[in-house]
Amino acid sequence: MIQDFADWLVYGIFGLSAGTSLGTAVNFFFYDTVKILILLFFISVLMGIVNAYFSIKRLRNYLVTHRMYGLQYLLAALFGAITPFCSCSSIPLFIGFVKGGIPLGVTFAFLITSPLVNEVAVAMFLGSFGLKVTLIYVVSGILLGVIGGFVLGRMRLAPYLSDWVKQIQAHSSAQADEWEKDHTTFIRRLPAIVRDAWRIVRGVLVYILIGIGIGAFMHGFVPEGFFEQYMSKDNWLAVPLSVLLAVPMYANAAGIVPVIEVFVAKGIPMGTAIAFMMAVVGLSLPEATLLKKVMTWRLIGIFFGTVAFFIILSGYLFNFIL
Repeated sequence: MIQDFADWLVYGIFGLSAGTSLGTAVNFFFYDTVKILILLFFISVLMGIVNAYFSIKRLRNYLVTHRMYGLQYLLAALFGAITPFCSCSSIPLFIGFVKGGIPLGVTFAFLITSPLVNEVAVAMFLGSFGLKVTLIYVVSGILLGVIGGFVLGRMRLAPYLSDWVKQIQAHSSAQADEWEKDHTTFIRRLPAIVRDAWRIVRGVLVYILIGIGIGAFMHGFVPEGFFEQYMSKDNWLAVPLSVLLAVPMYANAAGIVPVIEVFVAKGIPMGTAIAFMMAVVGLSLPEATLLKKVMTWRLIGIFFGTVAFFIILSGYLFNFIL
């Protein structure tokens, strides 16, 4: 329905052509803006309900005080794998986790895995590359989330969250304490929950528009052939270069799989192509712009650098195995 609205607005009302770079970019902008704003609002409402009735504070304390031997990172990565979100769509749920005080490493495990692995991409991978490559990709995507979340969690990065998030956390914790002592009915609590959700949407709106605008430009105007000259099998720096070149791009896994199939058909090594795909869907300038409301630039740099490092290692490993 959102896509139909974007098509009607851009191609019907604005009169842009679907076959042009401008039409594609503007359509992408309206589709992703509406989708992410709706997603952010409803996830914020959902997290408000959870915070009111299921005490995320207790869950946070449990994760912090109990030894789970890394199981919490695996559970977060698996949850990310079954959620059909792109990198920017994952951020609303990431904000919900951070708002509830879930340990940062666990939230990073979700944020890393969610855009990399989803059922549509798995089905397309299976049809394009077969069972072996698909299994390697899925397992590596989940492991990347687990290891990346664990490493980032050990860095004690919570002080580098933005002041806005810290205020949200403090408000959420105080509200949870108040509601634990209060037995007000759900209907009476709902307006406050909706107001809090709308406040979060307003707080990140500018960052969403800027981030999606960057992504729309890249989606509509950057030619695919531009990247192929840097990713040949004769270039031993092809894997890190493919990751660096992918960061300005923005697409979900399902959208980039056909591009990867073309790359492989043209002789680009599988590992290099998969590293490019992981960087496109897991790291992007639009994602960094959206995360700026949640994190300081230092934390964004640490997150991107850590994930990029593991993606590069995975690319070289894939080239060796495949």
